[in-house]
Amino acid sequence: MRKKYFREEKTKMITVIGLGVKKGDLTKAGEEEILRVANENGKILVRTAQTASYENVRALGVPHETLDKIYAKSRTFETLNKNLSGEVLKYRENAAYLVDGAASEDNSVKTLIRRAGKRNVRVIDGVSKTSAIASIANFKGCSYQTVSACDVQEIAGADGISAPLIVYDLDGADLAADVKLALSDRFGEETEVLFIRLDDGSAKKIPMYEIDRQKTYNCSCAVAVEKADLLKKKRFTTYDVLSILRRLRRPEDGCPWDKVQTSESIRMNVVEEAYELLDAINLKDDAKIMEETGDLLMQVAFHAVLKEEQGAFDFTDVVTGLCEKLITRHTHVFGGDAAVNAEDALKVWDKNKMKEKSQDTYTKSVCDVPNCFPALLQAQKVAKRVARGGWDEPDFDEAKNALESELSELKEAKESGDKSAVAEELGDALFSMATLARAVGADGEEALLDTVKKIQRRYAAYEKAVLADGKDVNALTKAERDAYYERVKQSEKNGGGRGED
Repeated sequence: MRKKYFREEKTKMITVIGLGVKKGDLTKAGEEEILRVANENGKILVRTAQTASYENVRALGVPHETLDKIYAKSRTFETLNKNLSGEVLKYRENAAYLVDGAASEDNSVKTLIRRAGKRNVRVIDGVSKTSAIASIANFKGCSYQTVSACDVQEIAGADGISAPLIVYDLDGADLAADVKLALSDRFGEETEVLFIRLDDGSAKKIPMYEIDRQKTYNCSCAVAVEKADLLKKKRFTTYDVLSILRRLRRPEDGCPWDKVQTSESIRMNVVEEAYELLDAINLKDDAKIMEETGDLLMQVAFHAVLKEEQGAFDFTDVVTGLCEKLITRHTHVFGGDAAVNAEDALKVWDKNKMKEKSQDTYTKSVCDVPNCFPALLQAQKVAKRVARGGWDEPDFDEAKNALESELSELKEAKESGDKSAVAEELGDALFSMATLARAVGADGEEALLDTVKKIQRRYAAYEKAVLADGKDVNALTKAERDAYYERVKQSEKNGGGRGED
């Protein structure tokens, strides 16, 4: 009774059979299943007749239908796979779906299994197309990545691609162009690749930029990218940075300077590189921004490698922590919170940050501002956090009155001659300025830096004007100094300099 039940269920399943790469590749199990379906008047569907392995079907002489017509009416590969699987599902009672290569490599088969359910699809895999390509590319005995040409852009943008690499099913010039762009971005357009044709077993080396310049394409076409030596690479990834740093740190033959560094010895380099990046951003110099971003990344990678050596954490831990933070802090995007504007989004971020850091009181948040921040930046951070913790969020008039009060107290301290009191009151006045910056919606640190640059610019123009008149900058009267300074300001307003400040 059990055998009968099994046989009845078997006839209701869809069988997917891999035809292999060429004539003669069809497995015994595959051949028997095709003949069984034919003898029971089942439906035999062939994905395409445009491959060498189609000869295996012709040789059996069984009635069948090819699905090449579906290619013409499918605008995208996703639609194509959906249409192919949909056609097969029409005959689910007793159907055989034949694809070139191994069935498990075929994207339309993957779509079919998702739609029909694993228990309703039987797979007879067949000779692997990618294994045949790997053999021609001489990738035997090594690990390599295989990607369908239909998926290469998506995978390159998400999980990433690495060499040795095989990209198969390169069956058209448009698809070849997509593959070229994705691979060129990852490896460099001048990198040599193997262009392989399974139908005739040929392979030729071409530069990557010629992938979409071949005369003909079909399902047997593929591209193989060999693993390049580090010194011959045209494009690099973050993991190349880590590899280089590990090589530089190698005790026996690394760099004499790099291999003796510690997190403590290079800690100030992070600050220096951050400021150089800030300067490049202020200059709006994209080339310099790119360079300085790389230098800052190197500091991050260097510290990760140092801690990896100590067994504390590695770069993947760093990236994992970052990604988790981006997700858990943006619960208005990835969770149930709501934010209709930037201010709402910051409130959600701050709420989640306090929760993650176990800051159950605002005091913990206020005292968590890094001590290494510049004083003005620390003041702004503290002013912001005490306001979140219940202190009034001052408007302009309140902040202005507070500053005037502190300046009055500073004057009294100066008149008293008490230096410690002067320092204290000056600090209070400066903190009031940081509060005033928040009240007017400005960043005090940036505003002060801009003013410093303005003073530098104006003094340079001032001195130039004085010297042009044959005068000594230290021998001018106050009236003359004021006149030269006003001339510089007027020149800026008339377009001779920057700004109207």
